[in-house]
Amino acid sequence: MSDSQYIRQRDNTTEHGQTRDLSYPPLPEALTVGVYDNHAHLEIADGSNPLDYREHLDRASAVGIRGVIQVGGDLETSRWSAEMAAREPRLLAAVAIHPNEAPNYEAAGTLDAALAEIDELASRPRVRAIGETGLDFFRTDEGGRAAQFRSFEAHIGIAKKHDLAMQIHDRDAHGDVIATLLRVGAPERTVFHCFSGDAEMARLCVDHGWYLSFAGTVTFKNAGGLREALAAIPRDRILIETDAPFLTPTPFRGRPNSPYLIPHTLRAMAEHLGTDVSMLAAQVSSNTELVYGSWDAEPVDRPL
Repeated sequence: MSDSQYIRQRDNTTEHGQTRDLSYPPLPEALTVGVYDNHAHLEIADGSNPLDYREHLDRASAVGIRGVIQVGGDLETSRWSAEMAAREPRLLAAVAIHPNEAPNYEAAGTLDAALAEIDELASRPRVRAIGETGLDFFRTDEGGRAAQFRSFEAHIGIAKKHDLAMQIHDRDAHGDVIATLLRVGAPERTVFHCFSGDAEMARLCVDHGWYLSFAGTVTFKNAGGLREALAAIPRDRILIETDAPFLTPTPFRGRPNSPYLIPHTLRAMAEHLGTDVSMLAAQVSSNTELVYGSWDAEPVDRPL
């Protein structure tokens, strides 16, 4: 396994078949008070000049990003995430089988073995979350949903077994995700990654003690409902992320994303909430550490 190169390649076309702008945006003005990116996929190459994870992190550090959660979605990316977090002090890891991958493992007869390996990875140093897991009814049809439910429930059990946070992937499945969490019992620290619900759902999540993580989508012109959800919840439930290399915030939507672009999202959120950027950054940073712990709590092994 390479310790410096990406292991996935993003498609360079849009959903409409058009070629994207493949240049990375310039660095934004640095934050005075730093925050964390609690969800990124730095193993995925993107852009005309792809950045490896250390270049992503160097740019992020330069603008006030204090650390990143590197998130897996299958066995290969989960192994990579755990390994890189063990060696890079600016990273912590999340490991899981993505809901769109679960049916593939099930069809191959390997889902149980994959879940057992996620359980093993969850015990490794600097792995602080199970994710991303959940339900996706957009890309998986009804034939694959039983595997998604089985995988999701197993991941909930792994998170609780290891007392880890859990990052939820929820696409076109709000009601079933919430019903599953309530039926099985959510982990103590549950995060809706790239929250996509409305204000009513946001309030319901907060009522159950869950956290909502906002990505660059909250800056999109057509995301008024998402901004209403942001305004509807207490600030001690707010997290922030990039989902890099996806969901690049305005004004660079469609271009490659990276943790160093978090300041655009944070400033847009602060403006919508009518609050000071540094005050919001301090709150979000505190929230992130409450969910995942300190990036300095465990030393790295063989630092790079």
